[in-house]
Amino acid sequence: MFRQPSRLDALLADAQNAVQTVAGRPQAERPNPGNGEADLVLDAPERRHAAGLMRINHVGEVCAQALYLGQAAVARDAATRSHLLHAAQEETDHLAWCADRLRELDSGPSLFNPLWYAGSYAIGALAGLRGDGWNLGFVVETERQVEAHLDEHLQELPVADARSRAILQTMKADESRHADAAQAAGARKLPFPIPAVMTAASWLMKTVAYRM
Repeated sequence: MFRQPSRLDALLADAQNAVQTVAGRPQAERPNPGNGEADLVLDAPERRHAAGLMRINHVGEVCAQALYLGQAAVARDAATRSHLLHAAQEETDHLAWCADRLRELDSGPSLFNPLWYAGSYAIGALAGLRGDGWNLGFVVETERQVEAHLDEHLQELPVADARSRAILQTMKADESRHADAAQAAGARKLPFPIPAVMTAASWLMKTVAYRM
């Protein structure tokens, strides 16, 4: 006989995921897209810039994990919860790929990852409490903003950094698919000023994460 998981079980699972995301070494289920590209030598400024961009993307994946799990924790509909948890698993792939690339660039993740995670989980839970339509609307807005900044990074990466570029291109395709799926599942358009606040928070995160 298997007992139904309790709210405490869910909280403990989320806590374990938080520790694994922030302090562990998440494992990707899919191969790293950058592995098929030559690891060309970058000069010192190029390496620092590439590392700064990949650190931003790593932080973005830390936040995505927390957002989706916070939303899933309070989702009312089983289908919505399943959608969020599936997206979170693909974000784990992204997290692992970005971490791999940071190590290759002789760099590391943001020192503020615990703060980013805690804040994003709280935001996700608050969004989810508004109802599943708003929950999915938050997914759509988040993913569209992530797509936009990935486009910027694909333009800013050093020309020789094909490994980082391959990772970001796959991530962008996944984010677009997540947004489309959430839209099709009944996402509601977020009212002003929520998208603007999200953009401002993202700008702050990117500014800090690029450096530390």
